[in-house]
Amino acid sequence: MSRKNTADGLDLSVTRRRFLKTSIASGLASPFLANSLSAAPAKRRPKVAVVYTAFAHRWHTHVLLENFLESYIFNGELTDPGVEVVSLYADQHPQGDMTTEIAKNYRLPVYDSISDALCLGGKELAVDAVLSIGEHGSYPSNDLGQVEYPRKRFFDEIAAVMKRSQRFVPVFNDKHLSYRWDWAKEMYDTSVQHGIPFMAGSSVPLAQRAPMIDNPIGVEIEEAISIHGGGVESYDFHGLEVLQSMVEGRRGGETGIARVQFLSGDALMATANKRWSLDLAAAAMQAEADFMGQPAIDPKTASHGILLEYKDGLRATVLKVGNSGIRWNFACRVKGNSKPVATYFNPGPWDNRCLFKALSHAIQNHFIHGKAPYPVERTLMTTGVLDSAMHSRHAGEKSLDTPQLEFAYQTRDYKEMRETGSSWKIIKPDTPQPMGIASDKQYLR
Repeated sequence: MSRKNTADGLDLSVTRRRFLKTSIASGLASPFLANSLSAAPAKRRPKVAVVYTAFAHRWHTHVLLENFLESYIFNGELTDPGVEVVSLYADQHPQGDMTTEIAKNYRLPVYDSISDALCLGGKELAVDAVLSIGEHGSYPSNDLGQVEYPRKRFFDEIAAVMKRSQRFVPVFNDKHLSYRWDWAKEMYDTSVQHGIPFMAGSSVPLAQRAPMIDNPIGVEIEEAISIHGGGVESYDFHGLEVLQSMVEGRRGGETGIARVQFLSGDALMATANKRWSLDLAAAAMQAEADFMGQPAIDPKTASHGILLEYKDGLRATVLKVGNSGIRWNFACRVKGNSKPVATYFNPGPWDNRCLFKALSHAIQNHFIHGKAPYPVERTLMTTGVLDSAMHSRHAGEKSLDTPQLEFAYQTRDYKEMRETGSSWKIIKPDTPQPMGIASDKQYLR
């Protein structure tokens, strides 16, 4: 497992295990190893199989797996993953594929099937958790503009091994469950039926919040707005996850969504101050501007939006404003408060790459303890909203009833999984990004 990253000129030959052993023995574990000591229990480290579409620089497989193979900084502390990656399955090998290099550097077997990766070449399930990454790679798009990533196929093959072995272990599914609602619901139902600890979703809800606010749990929210600066569907998903993560804890808990509509251009602007509030959108944009130290962008420049009507009367909107891959803003109006609650979800340096440190920490917690830090029902809901929004768009931006999304669930407190911003005192905007996989301990020097 020892190696040298020649691209960055950094000697990384000290492995994670050797580093931890040496540091603890020499009394150097505090304070940066606090998370590693608390995250990893005394029992055997869970064995993890990694199933993915494709693996290239800055793709999801890279920015997730780097925090599973090496120590990483989370909330200002060097954190040990607490789990052991033992096998890989790659669905595709594109130009710039990193699979062979990483497999060699970390002595990881690459299997030709998902079943073999989970069984380590045998007949029975031989791992304790599965990291499923169905993002990036070359896959077809359908008439709705959805990339048909094979997340459902991955899950079905993973579940088949568990059923055959009669052992059910934690699974993480990256991003939304599927581009099809019926498939997403089937995945969820299968996890419930067989007791598979299931986790999914976006990295953005775990980002530093500026200003630092907690989820408005138990309060009556009248309206909420989430704003992103990315593309249709792919970034709408993250905007929906930010929104749902902030409203699911309102008074009465989540009750479900009754209607969804996708609107763009003039049609969207015609609904301003009727179905969504410009002042609330402006507050969300101001939170970003205050953090960045620059003028706020007018939300009237929004190019498209997704309008949601919840069963309990809550109105919510996801807007696309400008062109920025790191725009993640939120604002809501709480009953009895004249001033909106607003915040910017700061991804940290390196664009969105550092977001995956907090997400990796949450996934590892899920794998170790067998329970997701936050409910998978959140991502089931956002998956359904996204699919309905794409159908609305395809149908001439009609409002669609969504009886399938009228289900209830309760949130959980996942504050310990969120980045506070202390990590960006160590990894700074001018800190060079490693091209490959490197332990974040180098940034503590």
